[in-house]
Amino acid sequence: MKVPLLDLKPQYAQIQAEVEPEILAICKSQAFILGPKVQECEAAVAAYCGAAHGVGMTSGSDALIVALMAEGIGPGDEVITTPYSFFATVGAIARLGAQTRFVDIDPVTFNIDGRKLADAVTPRTKAIIPVHLYGQMADMDAVMAVARQHKLVVIEDAAQAIGAEWQGRRAGSIGDYGCFSFFPSKNLGCFGDGGMLTMQDPAKAHRATILRNHGSEPKYYHKLVGGNFRLDALQAAVVTIKLKYLDGWTAGRQANAARYQKLFAQTGLLTSGKVQLPAAVTNRHIYNQFVIRAQNRDGLIAHLRSRDIGTEIYYPVPLHLQECFRDLGYKAGDFPESERAAKETLALPIYPELSDAMAARVVEVIDEFYRG
Repeated sequence: MKVPLLDLKPQYAQIQAEVEPEILAICKSQAFILGPKVQECEAAVAAYCGAAHGVGMTSGSDALIVALMAEGIGPGDEVITTPYSFFATVGAIARLGAQTRFVDIDPVTFNIDGRKLADAVTPRTKAIIPVHLYGQMADMDAVMAVARQHKLVVIEDAAQAIGAEWQGRRAGSIGDYGCFSFFPSKNLGCFGDGGMLTMQDPAKAHRATILRNHGSEPKYYHKLVGGNFRLDALQAAVVTIKLKYLDGWTAGRQANAARYQKLFAQTGLLTSGKVQLPAAVTNRHIYNQFVIRAQNRDGLIAHLRSRDIGTEIYYPVPLHLQECFRDLGYKAGDFPESERAAKETLALPIYPELSDAMAARVVEVIDEFYRG
């Protein structure tokens, strides 16, 4: 049985009857840039996240950049974040000429370790970017306590965490900004690239709105230097339709996670320590990925692929060891938990339409590898 890591075709079949007429209507209107479809999407996503404002963006990566730009962060400033994340988190900091200060991760959640945050703050620190990795939020109590003490901006990288909760509050509603990605593989994905910034402060929303359109207000008059970071109407329409289904899809992912727990418990792999499953320590884990730790991880990946089981490593090289960030001065051993996670983790299929038989096959093949 072939089990892909992700299959979006069943999801499309569910929404096809709604999406295609909407796309056709936009094509007939020829109104592709901003406009009412984007405004509708912004309002719907902001409300879902518990935020007062939403500003559509070209991508989650650009949402990070605009949040930093809106706060005037650049050369001479430092931003604290995690070395265990997708490249865009630190890429945004670097592109604006600011300096990254890394803090290692909590080995249980894979998120930034809130107990180590205060020690990373210097007089040059301007912001913290906690990453809500794999669908589970970082310790926002710790993040906000340090931010308040040192008057720092908090930019939540919630690209993998729409609908996730910390103490009953949703990702993107706690910090100064929430940054979301609508990349097709995300729990809420569009049909290309897209993203969103959320915030509570109307002044921050207004500034971000100006920056996403070349800093223009009114048209052709520029007090700020922005960029072309606009979410287009086609992608906004897709996101708005999909949003109605998101909680159901999240429930499917959560059910699949529970199924994995039961299946693995029957194998003995958990008690032997050969496999460790993700722990949900927040109110609501949305399982953007289902990431396990495994002994002989690379051997297991080769075995899974030989049996047509989809898997992926998120992420094989921590950011402090990436060649392009060599000038930050970090070296191997500086962040041991991030480095260990990069060597031990792999993602298993978790998408909502994963069948009982497919999940059982995944666990069977993993058990087969360790018994062999």
